[in-house]
Amino acid sequence: MSSTATAPAGTTSIAEVVLPGIVGPDGFQLRQRTLPAPSRGEVLVAIDATGISFAEHAMRLGRYPGQPKFPFVPGYDLVGTVTAAGPGVDAALIGQRVAAMTKTGGWATHALLAAADVVPVPVALDAGEVETLLVSGLTAYQMLHRRARVRAGQTVLVHGANGGVGTTLVQLALHAGARVIGTSSPRHHAALRELGVLPVDYHDADLAARVRELARDGVDAVFDHIGGPSIARSWSLLAEGGTLVSYAMLKDSGPMIPAFVGLLAHLAWLDLLPNGRRAGFFDVWGGHVLRPRRFRARLQQDLSAVLTLLAEGVLRPQIAARMPLSEIRAAVELAESHTIVGKVVLTP
Repeated sequence: MSSTATAPAGTTSIAEVVLPGIVGPDGFQLRQRTLPAPSRGEVLVAIDATGISFAEHAMRLGRYPGQPKFPFVPGYDLVGTVTAAGPGVDAALIGQRVAAMTKTGGWATHALLAAADVVPVPVALDAGEVETLLVSGLTAYQMLHRRARVRAGQTVLVHGANGGVGTTLVQLALHAGARVIGTSSPRHHAALRELGVLPVDYHDADLAARVRELARDGVDAVFDHIGGPSIARSWSLLAEGGTLVSYAMLKDSGPMIPAFVGLLAHLAWLDLLPNGRRAGFFDVWGGHVLRPRRFRARLQQDLSAVLTLLAEGVLRPQIAARMPLSEIRAAVELAESHTIVGKVVLTP
């Protein structure tokens, strides 16, 4: 999808994908509009790559906490090149490749962003590979190192080890010297073994017993994106001193807010039990409103660490496909098909 219209002086003609409401993959709309010149503290970014994650799936169903009112432009993160800067922004940023978490707005050819929210990206890195590791990489890195504080010699359990966050989690955990057990469908087990993971079928009725066979005394950390009944099972598999980190996206069809409050209450109750184990919910956006400076500092530090590991070859991004924005229906259908390993990257 490209834009050929002539924009008024000082503006930029862009193309973008709009989510008009709760629709199927065929309900997205393509539109063209103009963006104004960057305001004070802003930069204009020409987007090189964005992507499809479970967050957009949840938003399409109206089930992502805090999502904007319909209609809006989805797109959780992006990689691009700064083409213009507003007043108060260092002009040296112009021409620089940057990455940003946006939560929405990434499925477009251009975006206006706060200069304080962009992170420099080495130009030698592939934009699609960087995009694949933005939110998933930051989420995995912070859960592993800031929440669970996994160390060499420990054993961790990663649910959905073949997913976007899951594949990054297992690579980071293995790099940290941990032993990794990963749940997934059997069709992904060969790929997980190649990464160095001990795979377990997540459909196995005796999944807990299979994990216990691999970790008799329990695991030191569990990363659970499932929620619901899985929380109790994950908690039961923890060793003494272990940590349960939930980042569940509420996949059931019940009322969203009560389900989310119930999840948080369950985790808080588990965390209060006097048995030396810990439980908590992880939100990659945690602190961005109340402590924005600390949030941005950690984002810069941790994302830079992830990109360094990418440059060093420690992290191998799992890209399932690269598709243009104009093929958004097919791209979303593929991303939600449960038949792929890795992420679908969108290229404007």
